[in-house]
Amino acid sequence: MVTIPATLLLEERAALAMNAVTGLADDDLDGIPFFSANLLARPARLDHGDWDYGSSHGRLTDAYLLAQQMTGGKNWEPHWEKVADRYRQTLFGLLHQDGLTYRREHPRGHWRANANLIDQRATLLALTTTVIATGDKSAKQAAERQVAALKRIAIKERDVWFYPASEYTPDGWPSSNAIDLHLAPDPASFSGRLIMPLLRYHQATGNQDALELCEWFARLIVEKSGVYLDDGSFNPARVYRSGHFHTRVGTLEGLARLARHTGDHGLTEFTRRSYDWVLTQATRFGWTPGDLADQRYEHETCSLVDLIGLGTTLAGSGLTSYWPVVERFVRNHLAASQLQDVSWVKSAPDRSGDEPGWRTYVDVGERVLGAFCGYGAPNDYVSDVPLGRGHTNDVQACCVGSGVRGLFWAWNSIVTGDDAVTRVNLLLTRAHRTVDVISHLPVEGKMELTVNEPVDELRVRAPEWAGYARLELHRNDEVRTGAERIWAPDGYLSIPRPHKGERIVVTFPMVEQTTTESAAGNEFRTTWRGDDVIAIDPPGRSRPMYGDRTEHAGGLRDYELHRPETEWSW
Repeated sequence: MVTIPATLLLEERAALAMNAVTGLADDDLDGIPFFSANLLARPARLDHGDWDYGSSHGRLTDAYLLAQQMTGGKNWEPHWEKVADRYRQTLFGLLHQDGLTYRREHPRGHWRANANLIDQRATLLALTTTVIATGDKSAKQAAERQVAALKRIAIKERDVWFYPASEYTPDGWPSSNAIDLHLAPDPASFSGRLIMPLLRYHQATGNQDALELCEWFARLIVEKSGVYLDDGSFNPARVYRSGHFHTRVGTLEGLARLARHTGDHGLTEFTRRSYDWVLTQATRFGWTPGDLADQRYEHETCSLVDLIGLGTTLAGSGLTSYWPVVERFVRNHLAASQLQDVSWVKSAPDRSGDEPGWRTYVDVGERVLGAFCGYGAPNDYVSDVPLGRGHTNDVQACCVGSGVRGLFWAWNSIVTGDDAVTRVNLLLTRAHRTVDVISHLPVEGKMELTVNEPVDELRVRAPEWAGYARLELHRNDEVRTGAERIWAPDGYLSIPRPHKGERIVVTFPMVEQTTTESAAGNEFRTTWRGDDVIAIDPPGRSRPMYGDRTEHAGGLRDYELHRPETEWSW
């Protein structure tokens, strides 16, 4: 137990999210998770949907394992493991003998069984994380079969591999005409977003089919599909879902990882160009449009997490100017988009109005505490505007799972490197094998570092808005100020050969400023303290997200930081 500033702690947020990850499970439907919640309804309700199966089980299983890595499972509720185990068992149960995951036909006939390509992505992601986290042989066998199936069902031409539809059936592709005409309605959605889990599975196991699929899908996306225009923008043609941000940024995130893995600098430049265009469509604090048309007023946490993953990948590839972008996104819209107060959600007093197996009105707020927003406004947890589609879903299972992955990607990027050069990239608190990082931001411009293992060089990123930074090196009861400060070529502060047990204090002035942010044609006057938004005008109407955040208030608290025995590379 250590005393730390009461500022943003990502592992604590991951533990909070576990309440929603497990709270979505529906005991009336064998633990199948509800997909969506309407929190403005009176009473509020949870609903099932056709994404309940491979997509939800994959994302929620992945989230559970990532949160466990971040927290060590400390102070978790006993029933969380039982719910997560049921998710895992159902995830395996949805995999058919052909290797693909199939949705179950809904008892009321709302949809039929099929192997949706988006479900394949989430399932392979969960199986891969399971292999990395536990070494589970059954998960590896299932993933091997799924990768083989994804290769088998791809339509293979001389210069392109593709999927001609969003769903594969036990009888094959729904339309032979689509194959003959080389139709791929949304290559980014059906192929591009598979690249990230396929590549990570290859890296974890050496599976060559997974890497081959990545390379063919990258060729499809970059050279054939027209999803991205020459300036990096999204093709707005309606056949590509009007430039749907989640599928497009998720595809870019996979492409950037593939570029880093293969050393393809041209592909890195391709993803960087599109990322820079995406940032012109987002706010500096992380709100993104849902697409370029009807959903442009609806931000999905999934899209923000894709941006965080893409930013960490490009920054980790040497483009370090993207670390401040990631920091702003994590500190602001990812953190603010998580439900920490559900007192405004009004649930029914009993189950008399429920439709078992389809909808419930009971304990809705309590069950989604810790969830990340499904469709949100720039200043509000919900999107309830007379534009686009109006009010839709406030919580979606996909965004709950993705939110945890966003926390993990940021947490896993705070400290990176090896014994030669260790870097502190994000100015957030966490314990690490090499160095523990304690952040006082945004209350005070101060970082405290404790060296756990000697390294040749420790580098610490100074905020771009700080005009200067000062160092104090505490070694053997001696304090040296500033004498050993060196700026590295990448703009980081450099501390050569720090000793084990040495304490390093970095201080810099805090800066407050006001910017005008544009979101889907609307303007918001935004007040910043460092990288943290402390106020937005106009404020939100239904559930404002900025202005009263506890991590801005200051103070200290006792907390047991988790230092994992093994660091995962993602």
